[in-house]
Amino acid sequence: MTTLFGRALCAMITPFTTSGALDLDGARRLAAHLVAQGCDGLVLSGTTGESPTTTDAEKSALIAAVREAVGDRASIVAGIGTSDTRHTVDLAREAEKAGADGLLVVAPYYSRPPQDAIEAHFREIADASELPLMLYDIPFRTGVRVEPETILRLSAHPRIVAVKDCSHDFLAAQKVLARTDLAYYAGSDEHNLALYAVGGAGYVSTVSNVIPDRLRAVLDAFDAGDTAQAARLQQQATPLIEALMSAGLPGTVTTKALLTALDLPAGPVRAPLRPADDKTTDELLSLHKALTTT
Repeated sequence: MTTLFGRALCAMITPFTTSGALDLDGARRLAAHLVAQGCDGLVLSGTTGESPTTTDAEKSALIAAVREAVGDRASIVAGIGTSDTRHTVDLAREAEKAGADGLLVVAPYYSRPPQDAIEAHFREIADASELPLMLYDIPFRTGVRVEPETILRLSAHPRIVAVKDCSHDFLAAQKVLARTDLAYYAGSDEHNLALYAVGGAGYVSTVSNVIPDRLRAVLDAFDAGDTAQAARLQQQATPLIEALMSAGLPGTVTTKALLTALDLPAGPVRAPLRPADDKTTDELLSLHKALTTT
């Protein structure tokens, strides 16, 4: 199970044209670039992919375009989570038709359902298609945890196979790892190596949009037994990780700004998000250059 989707997964941005339309050619080019630089999986239409502001048709078209670009060289995990169970079920079926290999499903947000309702939500979606499912626990966005006991119960479902962990609860992650075969992915880049070292499957990373090879190298060094080098590489990436993810702007905004500065497909963000200013972009580019020239 731990290699079902791969180890180094990029939470890919969704490229838009200057007019704000979906840029499928840009998506193909970016996906091919990311895979060539070490990503063995791409997660589409997640938080980083601006899923709240893309239509159902755009989500399906994005899956099909990326599948065309990467073929079987990388897994495609489709973000389909919404606050509406019926809508999410529909998206699961459409993602399967479009060519996804798996589903990323966030806990239903805003309504803050209790744990039994969250469990029922995930089970209904897992039963709706033949695709394996990755639970997405990100309580600071959804307003509700997927509690460890809930994850333990859900792990018995044959199609619930993985977790993207943005709970920042390292103890809870280890408790689930110790008692299940779920593939546990770090969803916060500062935890990539730490979770991998205690048995995690890898990462689903926003930062890998801009340094895919550097983050992959952390896992490669650890697997080769050079834990000191893995730690050095993780530490070297920390300033850029912090600037992208903890600078007061959503990671989508900062990542798109840096990708554009690097002449890679990105385009604008959609409202209500707003673009990064020139000062922020220049700082990001400076940190990127400092890291990639060492």
